[in-house]
Amino acid sequence: MNERRYPYYPGCSLSHRSHAYEVSTQAIASALGFELVEMDDWNCCGATEYFSVNRLPAYSLVARNLARAADAGADQLVVPCSACYLNLHKTDKNMGLYPALGKKVNKALSAGNLHYEPGTVHVRHLLEAVLTDFGLDTLKERTRRPLYGLKLAAYYGCLVARPDAVFDSTEQPMAMDEMFTALGAEPTAFRLKTFCCGGHMTQISETTALEMIHKIIKSAADSGADALVTICPMCQLNLDVYQGYANRLFDTSYDMPVLYFTQVIGLALGLTPKELGFGQEFVDASGVPAKIQDVPPPKAKPERRSKQALPMPAMPE
Repeated sequence: MNERRYPYYPGCSLSHRSHAYEVSTQAIASALGFELVEMDDWNCCGATEYFSVNRLPAYSLVARNLARAADAGADQLVVPCSACYLNLHKTDKNMGLYPALGKKVNKALSAGNLHYEPGTVHVRHLLEAVLTDFGLDTLKERTRRPLYGLKLAAYYGCLVARPDAVFDSTEQPMAMDEMFTALGAEPTAFRLKTFCCGGHMTQISETTALEMIHKIIKSAADSGADALVTICPMCQLNLDVYQGYANRLFDTSYDMPVLYFTQVIGLALGLTPKELGFGQEFVDASGVPAKIQDVPPPKAKPERRSKQALPMPAMPE
């Protein structure tokens, strides 16, 4: 197997509170035969707030990572966090679209003897890299334990669906849904796949945040999902940690596990829940692997409509 090497930007979340995402990411990388080489001396991307506070320092902060990657000879950068992906992609794009901005950013970077030419580094979300470079056929071939019987709701969140960061449809992304099918699972008709989870709204207006979280969880439950599957650390945090708070506010009892897409891939590849970071979530997800069946569930037969007799034409008088 030819091993591929990817320059890798983990971001702050995977280094700390989203450790299960990092563990499962590294686990599937090993199983699929690629290596993620963490870039040297990376810094925080500023999350979503910094661009609303002071744009030039925010762009400069993000551009420092692009410059560091370019200096190391990288022509691409794989990023698992949706906020990091959006910020890196947007900075690279806007430095090229707006030369005056690019000039100011590079002036700031020069204080650290750095410079970045927009377009040098191709920023890629981990989901896009896996599905593009390996593809659904490869995932299907490498599957050791098909996810028969699992019903999964694909939750992309709002960040990767924005025009600045799109690698799928902004209105109706289907990459994860197609991946579920290839792995043997059933994607559910989940309506809020690009609905915002609220981000850091929990720190601004808790009631508003819990309303948003409740709406997403309810929609997933109504779709019949066994679990919500996301590609964003912030989405996973909000839907997992604050689900209980939303239940108390709305007098509900939802118990919806929230997984990373890497954990779902790992289960299909035959990795154990422990190897994939299961057990670090607030809403217990241990029951999800237990729902995997040994054989595909029978396909529902299409409903047969009874033929109604046509009324006899009236006889002429």
